[in-house]
Amino acid sequence: MKRLVVTLIWLGGVFGAFGQQAMSLEECRQLAVENNKKLKVADEQIKSAKARRQEAFTKYLPGVDAMGTYMRNQKEINLLSEDACLPVGTVGTVGTDGKWTLRPDQIVVTPDGRPLPKDYALLPKEAMTVDDRNVAVLQIGLTQPVYMGGKIRAYNQLAGLSEKLAETGREQELQNVIQETDEAYWQIVSLVNRRNLAIKYVETLKKFVRDIEVLYENGMSTKADMLAVKVKLNQADMALLRVEDGLALSRMALNQICGLPVDTVFILKEELLNVLPVAEDSPVSIEQVYGNRPEIGSLTLAADIYRKKEKIARSAYLPTVAFMANYFAMTPSFFDGISTRLDGMWSVGIGVKAPVFHWGAARKSVRSARAETEVMNLKLQETREKIELQVNQAQFKIKEAVRKVKVAESNQERADENLKYANIGFQEGTIPVSNVLEAQTAWLSAHSDVIDSRIEMKLCEVYLRKAYGVLGK
Repeated sequence: MKRLVVTLIWLGGVFGAFGQQAMSLEECRQLAVENNKKLKVADEQIKSAKARRQEAFTKYLPGVDAMGTYMRNQKEINLLSEDACLPVGTVGTVGTDGKWTLRPDQIVVTPDGRPLPKDYALLPKEAMTVDDRNVAVLQIGLTQPVYMGGKIRAYNQLAGLSEKLAETGREQELQNVIQETDEAYWQIVSLVNRRNLAIKYVETLKKFVRDIEVLYENGMSTKADMLAVKVKLNQADMALLRVEDGLALSRMALNQICGLPVDTVFILKEELLNVLPVAEDSPVSIEQVYGNRPEIGSLTLAADIYRKKEKIARSAYLPTVAFMANYFAMTPSFFDGISTRLDGMWSVGIGVKAPVFHWGAARKSVRSARAETEVMNLKLQETREKIELQVNQAQFKIKEAVRKVKVAESNQERADENLKYANIGFQEGTIPVSNVLEAQTAWLSAHSDVIDSRIEMKLCEVYLRKAYGVLGK
């Protein structure tokens, strides 16, 4: 909500009239950062990494799982096919043939001669029937890891490194956004100054055309001179048109970066300045650069992540120990006879699992993880070398840009003086039209070089600060 309010305030400010307060580079950066989609994606990735780190910590804690099952069966289980009788009387001794013999007073003979015990118990079929048509099972189990071969700790460290990696990725994307904003900003400043210069050049040529026409009417100039000046004027008008088109497109690009409507037009603060400050190079040690650059931080974290993966792969060699507690209930139950009520029991125990033989799979996993770690280390070394080269190049370019500014400003002073004397000489009739046109062209070129060199100096300053890893700080 706070970000939305800030954005609305900015929008309200930039939709006003052209003469309102100009926007600075810092304000454009702020809008770009608030509205950049890649930065929002990076923020969500940080949230995801933080959630994964919190989830990894839960591996230290006991886990509780519950399972319930219900089944409807078609038939009951009958242990007897029909009613049965069990003798309960006394029996005789074992005969020589190994069979029991009953005393005569314990025998009842049926009409067909079959002997029956005098005392017997009826065992009905229903008593040995289990109604399993409705079966329900409930299990609640608790598992507490005791020793996992260092895997849980490595996972937690891995999750923490992944969160830091997401943060360094966001920092790198932030510097890219700021660089893109600065490039678009200074491009507009350059084109605005070029447009003002082109307008001034066109006005100078129009006045010169009027002067030549007067001289031509009085017979003091030739038609060739007049046509030459008009051709120059047409070329200047065309150049002005190209600059205005380029300026409109550049404003659209900056609006898109800042998250504004593409047809928004606002003044940039540096448009009102005639002289841009000369950049000063503050030396920074290469170790400080390594500490500031997010690329180094990302690759360092990536190397640490692969080292943790080595530990995870190595944990496959080691045994794992876990404490377990369970409660199991079912219906029908058999704990106290056969019953249809839900009854259960609890159990506790220690589980140990140790790898014995897996064809060397764990050893190969460790080798693979170690190779990936070495790859990250080599990439880190290569990146360090490239960053050192980038810093040296950026330092050289900004020094060269400062020299170009000084030379361009010196040439501009000479071109102004040359044009001044050319105009005086033309008015006095001692200098032809062609020389005046050459002086005007040299004046335009000198002023254009000053604009280009100043903008180049500001962009080199941006590139140097990015090479140092301090852009936007």
